[in-house]
Amino acid sequence: MRRELTISDQRIDEQALGKGRAMSAGMGAAVYFVGVVRATEEGRPIAALEYEAFQPMAEHQFHLLFDQAETRWPLESVRLVHRLGRVAAGETALWMEVVAPHREEAFAACQFIVSEMKRVVPIWKKAFPLA
Repeated sequence: MRRELTISDQRIDEQALGKGRAMSAGMGAAVYFVGVVRATEEGRPIAALEYEAFQPMAEHQFHLLFDQAETRWPLESVRLVHRLGRVAAGETALWMEVVAPHREEAFAACQFIVSEMKRVVPIWKKAFPLA
C-alpha cells in the first residue's frame, strides 16, 4: 500500500494534494476527508486552535493505524496531512485521501483512521478565544 504522511506547520494546499492522486486501473474509489477548525470549541467562540505533537511518536502511531487499515481493507493508498501550529477558524487542520477498489472500503478505512487518530496519536490542541 502506498502511504504518505506529512505533519507540518505549513498551510494545507488541498488543490495541490488532490492533483497528486494516483490510482491504478482496479481502483474505483477515492475518499477525501478535510478537517476544518470550527469557530467554537466546547460551545465557546474561538479564533484558532494551536496543534502540537510529539512528532516521532505521532508518525509511529499513524503508521500503525495505516498498517491496521491495510490489514482490514484492500487499500491502494492512504495520504494524510496534519497541520501543527496555530490554525485559524475556517482553515484546514487535517487532509486525508484513501484509495480503494470500492467506496465502502474507502469510507470505512477513512472513518477508522480519523477516529483512531484522535484516540492514539499524540497531537494536542489548545483553543485561542476571540480577542
